[in-house]
Amino acid sequence: MYELIENLKQKQWLWSGAQVASHDDCYPTGYELLDQKLDGGFPKHGVIELQTQYGIGELRLLMPHLTMSHQNRLIVFIQPPGYLCAEQLCNEGLDHNNVLLLYPNTAKEALWAAEQCLRSGACSNVLLWHSDLEVHQARRLQVASEHGNAVHFIFKHQTPNLFSLPVNLSMTLEPHPFGLEVSITKRKGGWPQGSFVIDMRAHWPNLTVQPASPVVIPFPLKQQG
Repeated sequence: MYELIENLKQKQWLWSGAQVASHDDCYPTGYELLDQKLDGGFPKHGVIELQTQYGIGELRLLMPHLTMSHQNRLIVFIQPPGYLCAEQLCNEGLDHNNVLLLYPNTAKEALWAAEQCLRSGACSNVLLWHSDLEVHQARRLQVASEHGNAVHFIFKHQTPNLFSLPVNLSMTLEPHPFGLEVSITKRKGGWPQGSFVIDMRAHWPNLTVQPASPVVIPFPLKQQG
């Protein structure tokens, strides 16, 4: 039994409650509250699952991280549900020479492309939109991300899974007037977190609901008679 447990630990398929994540192994997310919940930020390599509706601000959540962590390596977007705005990426500080967009013909080709990009060592972050990820596929992507020292984000719709995928981090995102409501459902080296709100009003005021101004009714001044 001891040999079995040690073998699982070496393959990083088993986590011990005594393990504590180091801040040196994390990239800041760009959001102070999210950094606190993740004990430092996003892992420097591995698979991060984002269960979300598309178009609610999920990419804005990652934009500060992408601009700070690329290290002049490629940022790859695979099968995004819409066309990315080159001008917006430039405004956020991303060099177009370091951005690669891929639109494979099939889901199988998309997974193959993600694995090759992760394993290559030329990419800092690989973002894949793919809703039907299986356990063995997640393991292959996990190994590839560790081999190439890259972070892999998988965007998928919220679906009930019989088995938890072998990922470093899993978060559920919901729309919120101030930005996004986030729930951390799984975290390697830590515990799940209840829902909390990431306030994006300072970053993107035009894409969030600003608080209403208080209504002030002046009282009439008392006349001196």
